[in-house]
Amino acid sequence: MNEKLWAGRFSKALDEDANDYNASIRFDRRMYRQDLEGSMAHAAMLAATGIIAEDDSVKIIDGLKGILNDIESGRLEIDLTCEDIHTFNEQELTRRIGDTGKRLHTARSRNDQVALDIRLTLRAWTNDVIELLIKLINVICDKAERYSDAIMPGYTHMQRAQPITFGHHLMAYAHMFIRDIGRLYDALKRLNVSPLGSGALAGTTFPIDRSITAKALGFDSACLNSIDGVSDRDFCVELASALALIMTHLSRFSEEIILWSSWEFKFVELDDAYSTGSSIMPQKKNPDIAELTRGKAGRVTGNLVTLLTMLKGLPLAYNKDMQEDKEAIFDSYDTVKLALTVFSPMLETMRVNTENMRSAAAKGFINATDCADYLVGKGLPFRSAYKIVGSLVAYLINANKTLESAGLDDYKQFSDLFENDVYEAINLDNCVRKRACLGGTCPEQVAAQIESVRSQLTSLTTK
Repeated sequence: MNEKLWAGRFSKALDEDANDYNASIRFDRRMYRQDLEGSMAHAAMLAATGIIAEDDSVKIIDGLKGILNDIESGRLEIDLTCEDIHTFNEQELTRRIGDTGKRLHTARSRNDQVALDIRLTLRAWTNDVIELLIKLINVICDKAERYSDAIMPGYTHMQRAQPITFGHHLMAYAHMFIRDIGRLYDALKRLNVSPLGSGALAGTTFPIDRSITAKALGFDSACLNSIDGVSDRDFCVELASALALIMTHLSRFSEEIILWSSWEFKFVELDDAYSTGSSIMPQKKNPDIAELTRGKAGRVTGNLVTLLTMLKGLPLAYNKDMQEDKEAIFDSYDTVKLALTVFSPMLETMRVNTENMRSAAAKGFINATDCADYLVGKGLPFRSAYKIVGSLVAYLINANKTLESAGLDDYKQFSDLFENDVYEAINLDNCVRKRACLGGTCPEQVAAQIESVRSQLTSLTTK
């Protein structure tokens, strides 16, 4: 077993099971690059402030670079018997360059070291998620543009409500994912503060310059309270919340795709590459990718609850409970990245049955509001018009007729204001075209939404 960095105080070795329970290297080894880069910046700062000799700093940095190159080339395997990635890197450095390696930890604690590593790691991963979201939004915009005039029923309470276009429906998700990107960028602002130099909790007696390491590692600033520096995990919670909301949006989208691809709807058909079959029913084509995405949303929400629960009773400063942050937030990132990776091509290759959508829109009296608006245009108050059309719909349902198939005599039983031009008012194409207000479902407004979203994407990619 490797020697612990905290050896010296204890008269016996940690129990083997307790050691396995205590160790974090199984998951924090993923931060090896960030740990090494943070150590390089720290070593350079120690030399710049005269805390260690320049020659020692160069030797340390060269040794750290060698470890990084060897890990990434596969020549060096991370020893899973070490307590954590910090222990592995420091012990490997000392093995390579001797006692000079032991100078690296001067003016530093594993408390501020791990706080640094996780910030660097989540910063990189957040940018990866943003790139995947941008790709998905582009797919949505392309699809919405193609089907900007494809009429379908819009739903409330899962009941057919009003006619909309498929492009308009898709763009609702584009706006959700744009907001998700905004939340991630907002979280990055609060994450991008360096905790290095906070020490265990009280800072250090050495004359360090925290601005040197903060600048070298791409941080906007250094945290102003050393206790907060080592105990803050707000950024983990904030990012976990943003990731949970991304999965919630993907889950809602998945639910609709699952419904739309059923025989009862048949609005869309998923490509075979993103569907599975049944082991016993040869006719089945299951939307398993969408279903799995819907299911995985629960674990990401659970990770958010894990982090909040882990933090809620902790006194300041660092406590071992905080080791639980990484498994939860790492799993959230892994899940979201995987879901976004498969969701975009699934949506891109999805075939849309516009005829079935149009056929469904022709049923269910979804143009009843337009019929009421027609009467309002004739001078009737809306509430009176609403009641008349409601009574008309009830009558037509019993007569097995629709607003389109009903004769003018049927209409006039309920109001003499109805004339032949009512059929133009309830025409589905006209119903959609007339909804031309900002954010409406008419093709021109859908096009405007697409242009706006694409413009926002352009500004995001230039950040």
